[in-house]
Amino acid sequence: MMPRDPAQPFRAASSLELFFDLVFVVAVSIASSQLHHALAEGHLNGIMSYVMVFFGIWWAWMNFTWFATSFDTDDWLYRVMTIVQMSGVLVLAAGIGPAFKGDLRILVLAYVVMRVAMIAQWLRAAFSDEQYRGTALRYAIGIAIVQVLWLLYLLVPASLQVPLFFVGVAAELAVPILSEMRNTTPWHPHHITERYSLFTLIVLGETILASANAVIGALNEVDSLWPLISIAILTLVAAASMWWIYFWPPHHRSISTLWRSIRYGYAHYFVLASAAAFSVGIELEIDVLTGGEHVTQLFASFAVAIPIAVFLLGIWFVAIKDSADAIVNSTILVGVLLVLIDPLLPFAVAITSAVLVAVVVVLVVRAPITRNGADEA
Repeated sequence: MMPRDPAQPFRAASSLELFFDLVFVVAVSIASSQLHHALAEGHLNGIMSYVMVFFGIWWAWMNFTWFATSFDTDDWLYRVMTIVQMSGVLVLAAGIGPAFKGDLRILVLAYVVMRVAMIAQWLRAAFSDEQYRGTALRYAIGIAIVQVLWLLYLLVPASLQVPLFFVGVAAELAVPILSEMRNTTPWHPHHITERYSLFTLIVLGETILASANAVIGALNEVDSLWPLISIAILTLVAAASMWWIYFWPPHHRSISTLWRSIRYGYAHYFVLASAAAFSVGIELEIDVLTGGEHVTQLFASFAVAIPIAVFLLGIWFVAIKDSADAIVNSTILVGVLLVLIDPLLPFAVAITSAVLVAVVVVLVVRAPITRNGADEA
């Protein structure tokens, strides 16, 4: 398992990586669906459950992705270990429903299965390559220690699970930082940012699918189809605008150093989690139209606005702010503020979509030089 060339031209995501992503989308879809059910019943603690569940999904995906950009040999053993991780994702997806009810056992055990497979990958890299042996061993040891902590986590009282969860998160986040500080692995800037871009596309696609299913399911429960048609159109406009904004900056410039790469990778949690939660807000808007008992119009509007605002702020932080001028940066931040105010106004979803379109217009006018492909080679 020798390291890949970080300057390899025209490197793209492999079919195995794309297959790997599809399994994770199942977990993301279930997490969003469970959040919708929780909020529709008035259970606000579902938000914390979603935060916890999505961390497990995102962190397992991210660790594999960064490992693959450096050590993807694509031989039979690498493929088998990857499929083992995929099996863990499917079990994790089965544990999301119980996790929203406070039972984290299946979720944690499935997560540990995925991480143990990752330990095996790092040990193989350490055995194969002397240059990065120290880094790979630090990863393997660090991940192993944290997995023991997660297994012990299952023994703590329910009242301590939330605060101790964030202790576990801090430990997980520390492993790559401590492992990479002495000798960074050879990540491929264009490849790694393509991987994030593809996963973001899939999550936005899941949002459109979930919203479409909600509209279809409500067709026989409303007197007029126009409100449903309006929500469907506005959902597409908003999702398309989010796509446009995400892909505007040259992402590969954002991971030029270790700390910029850490910022890019870690802050994407908020980008991806908010993109997945956007559909929940749309579904709650439809619940209002169909007479949902526990959902008010104001609550549903904020459920749309907050994920969009977090998405805008997240992509601005990870990729836009360092490559944009003052006009673009100011537009994004003003857009975030306006989106958060919109729920207080009539026709909040329509206004939010209009704000997103206005942001896109500014980005088109202030298009970065890279749009001519000058530095894409």
